Amino acid sequence: MDKKFKLRAEDFKNIAIGYGSCIATDMITVLGEKVGFAYRDEPSHNTDSGWVFMSGNETQEYMDDANNMAIYDINTIANYDPGIVEILEFPIGSQFEKDSSGKFVEVNE
Repeated sequence: MDKKFKLRAEDFKNIAIGYGSCIATDMITVLGEKVGFAYRDEPSHNTDSGWVFMSGNETQEYMDDANNMAIYDINTIANYDPGIVEILEFPIGSQFEKDSSGKFVEVNE
């Protein structure tokens, strides 16, 4: 199945270059929702940043289907939601969610 992305590659700007790859759900890249939850895992390869970005509206069933997410350059996701730039330097193990004002707040579990 071909995905119809909300943004076109030719419209991307250089917002977050050199951070490597990440995982993001289709709710962001296909439906155009903003990032509502992000966490940073241990990278799985040398170009992996470890970041995973979700809208926060995904169900467990949705997340269990690998077809609902893909690997992207972080700059791609920054074009969907430039707000992620403020959290990219945080270390592995970091988790963030957006508060009601749209600002990322660190989540401690």
